[in-house]
Amino acid sequence: MPATSMTAGEPAELHRLVAMLDASRRPLVLTGAGLSTESGIPDYRDIHGGWKRKPPIQLREFQRSAHARRRYWARSMAGWSLMRQAQPNSGHEALARLERAGHLHWLITQNVDGLHQRAGSRTVTDLHGRLDVVACLDCGHRLSRDALQATLTDWNSGWDVEPEQLAPDGDVDLESSAFETFRVPDCPSCGGLLKPEVVFFGEKVPPERVETAFTRLDEADLLLVVGSSLMVWSGYRFVRHAAARDIPVAVLNLGETRGDREAAIKVEASCGDALARIVDALEA
Repeated sequence: MPATSMTAGEPAELHRLVAMLDASRRPLVLTGAGLSTESGIPDYRDIHGGWKRKPPIQLREFQRSAHARRRYWARSMAGWSLMRQAQPNSGHEALARLERAGHLHWLITQNVDGLHQRAGSRTVTDLHGRLDVVACLDCGHRLSRDALQATLTDWNSGWDVEPEQLAPDGDVDLESSAFETFRVPDCPSCGGLLKPEVVFFGEKVPPERVETAFTRLDEADLLLVVGSSLMVWSGYRFVRHAAARDIPVAVLNLGETRGDREAAIKVEASCGDALARIVDALEA
């Protein structure tokens, strides 16, 4: 449906984005943390792309330091219930509606919260993994995050804290001198190190996952970036790839992004509200 189906008061760039999506036969969407903020999960960066909080834990630190692992899992134990309570917002639901209508070729998300799938999306690549699964770094044994939470709370029943603020990666902003007494379970299969099945900073995205994402992008005729500053290469490379192959790029985000120069259209708006209005217009 053409952009003129929207109300006259809508921003011109939003009209253009609707028209661009309407003309597309195989749009691919790349989402970032800015999409989940309306679900109560904060994003990493401010409107200028700078860090709002300390960067997440590095893989090397997690592997080398028992203290870092105790600190990570203590914070994660405090934040997991908050993360599990998060619900898909109107933006997640709008993208699921696009898929059901046959108007979304693929969805790549940088988020680890699983909210796209909970909203009903099925053609999804979780680029950075999922927080609701834990895997052993030594033998690959996998278990649910809920199962690990039960063990963490059982082993640390006296370790009761009030989290200050939920963080984007599911832990909380929390500092405590009691980290040294926090007990972390090892892999029940081999005794190795357990880690959330997400890509930590300093860790590479699995090559087969990247290959799938690039294959889907090569099949697309439009790349729409939603809620991502694109400050990390793992997301920005898809914008560069699209631009090199003359696949039009559109950006929906509050604030600056690394891909603004490549974007044919840039819409500065709240992701959930804007996506809902866009899909309403397309379905009208």
